[in-house]
Amino acid sequence: MRAWVTRVNPLVLLAVGACSLIGSFAIRSLPIALTAVGAYAVAALLLLPTWRYPLLCLAFSGFAAVTIVYSTWRLGGQDTETAVVAGLRILVLAWPGSVVVGFLDPGRLGDYAAQTLRLPARPVAAFSAALQRFAGFAQTWTDLERTRRARGVAPGRNPVAMTRYSGSMGFALLAQALRGASSSSIAMDARGFASARTRTWAEPATWTRLDLAGLTLAAVLGALPIVLYALGS
Repeated sequence: MRAWVTRVNPLVLLAVGACSLIGSFAIRSLPIALTAVGAYAVAALLLLPTWRYPLLCLAFSGFAAVTIVYSTWRLGGQDTETAVVAGLRILVLAWPGSVVVGFLDPGRLGDYAAQTLRLPARPVAAFSAALQRFAGFAQTWTDLERTRRARGVAPGRNPVAMTRYSGSMGFALLAQALRGASSSSIAMDARGFASARTRTWAEPATWTRLDLAGLTLAAVLGALPIVLYALGS
């Protein structure tokens, strides 16, 4: 079960984020908020292969939630429960989607978006290529940093030197990105990307029982706060 998130198709992962977004609007009380957060936490504990990345996403989402709690408490009459509910609503809205995005495969996403959702082939292929290029930025940054350290141009601990170093690294990364974009455009043009009417895809967009179960789980988690809110109204 811990490898579930890596085996389902990318549309199921997008559905997890979309359903959590929709369900967050129904979080209007503390019991509903705690139940929704607990349900997503249990699902993450059972279905995610690692906790390092989800905890990182939780830290960023938690920071946003804390700022919402403080601002709501400060400007909303200093009602603690209302402020906490607002923060937990942001947590439900942001955390599940940010976690599943980290497990998306851009190539598979393009295959499924074009074949299952019937989206236009050219925009889908271009978007998929852009996502793949963006995913390689971190590795490119690491390679550039290692190269510069090997040449003895590390910035040290001087803040001014660190600022200059970051600026030069950013410029080098931009140059590398432009070079890669040029190569990708030439390759796509050579393959008839501009004039092709129909297009083949790397993998068939098949839906397995695991995918359907994942889609059902995403819908159930997203509908949980809505159902609880309706029952409490």
